[in-house]
Amino acid sequence: MEIKEMVALAKVAQQEFERKFDQQSTDHVVKELCKVVYDNAEMLAREAVEETGMGRYEDKVAKNRNKAKGVWSNLQGKKTMGVVGIEEGTGLIKIAKPVGVVASITPTTNPIVTPMANIAFALKTKNAIIVSPHPRSKNCSTHTIELIKAKLKELKVPENLVQYLPNPGLEDTQELMSLVDVVVATGGMGMVHSAYSSGKPSFGVGAGNVQVIIDENINDFNEAADIIIRGRSFDNGIICSGEQCFIYPEKYKEEIFDAFKRNGAYFVPEEHHDKVVQTIFVNGAMNRDVVGKDVEVIAKMIGIEIPEGTRILVVPAKGVATADLICKEKMCPIMTCLPYKYFEEAIAIANTNLSMEGSGHSAGIHSNNQGNIIKAGSEIKVSRLIVNAPCSITAGGSIQNGLSVTTTLGCGSWGNNSISENFTYKHLLNITRVARMSNSITMPTDEEIWAMN
Repeated sequence: MEIKEMVALAKVAQQEFERKFDQQSTDHVVKELCKVVYDNAEMLAREAVEETGMGRYEDKVAKNRNKAKGVWSNLQGKKTMGVVGIEEGTGLIKIAKPVGVVASITPTTNPIVTPMANIAFALKTKNAIIVSPHPRSKNCSTHTIELIKAKLKELKVPENLVQYLPNPGLEDTQELMSLVDVVVATGGMGMVHSAYSSGKPSFGVGAGNVQVIIDENINDFNEAADIIIRGRSFDNGIICSGEQCFIYPEKYKEEIFDAFKRNGAYFVPEEHHDKVVQTIFVNGAMNRDVVGKDVEVIAKMIGIEIPEGTRILVVPAKGVATADLICKEKMCPIMTCLPYKYFEEAIAIANTNLSMEGSGHSAGIHSNNQGNIIKAGSEIKVSRLIVNAPCSITAGGSIQNGLSVTTTLGCGSWGNNSISENFTYKHLLNITRVARMSNSITMPTDEEIWAMN
């Protein structure tokens, strides 16, 4: 089937779905499609690991279940059709309408939950969606979509409301993006740039390079170390919101390093620093062969021996940002670290690393000082700051932290993105605003207007 035919069928299906399904029946559809991934979490995790060779089975199971639960939890009860709000005072009426047909470009790093989340967002807002899976994970992605489609068929949802490219490639994906109404691109910077060049409204992501500040006032360095390592090691480090560099108070170096070692970090000796860099980067870019691999596999590639039970490798940086390639994003269970003397220096280090790569994405802080937390949030150029929690697991949203559960993390103008928040259902709505003049609002005089502070 030609791409233009798929889009034409999607438009017909979208109009039928909009006409036949009310808010209650739509929400039931969304709940059931999310539950498909929850119920099949183990099988789909196994398929993803086997096809891509990336990540950890146990973590992918947890990711499948938690994202399915989180997405549905966020979407339930949200009104997405008809009148969705009336402003007090002005009486401005807001009416929600679908955008039409959505193209979802999905990555090999999240081949199960990204299609699920974007299908849920699209259907919640009465849109049709066509998914273009990453070629290196098309089998597990398309199996996920087929399972969802089977459930949708049971619920009498129009057949072509959810479709996918059976043989995704650059040319077909670019054609798809040019024909739909909205593009959601989750993946590498090349694909995101292509989406923004498609001529259609697009939501993309920026590069990750999460900087984590350890404040000197925390009571337990051991707890912070465990949380940071848990975030860095999750799914073998392939998540864009995973911790990349911990910035620590220099005067507590020994205590902090000991805490990391107790929790499974192996600090690579300085004489092996260059070996690590040369192994994980090729001509300054991430070596595809190490992405998402187990720490033991990477250590063997580097040519170093590590203790049993090692969860991550820590490679202390020789300098900030461009002074050392290890300060770039590393899509594997490796991170770096840098010392600071005072808190403002920690913020400066974080921003300098981010200016090289990862600007606008995410950062983390472990602190009990609300003033320092607010200062970091005010001064670090990121769209989300995670406090005392694993960044990789919670920056993409959590039922407990108020961030929308998603797999597409906007990075704002810092990361050349159109949004600086987690992508969710509301970004796939058009809103008509019905405005009338209100006699109950008194028009101030010119003198009153200019007297206002």
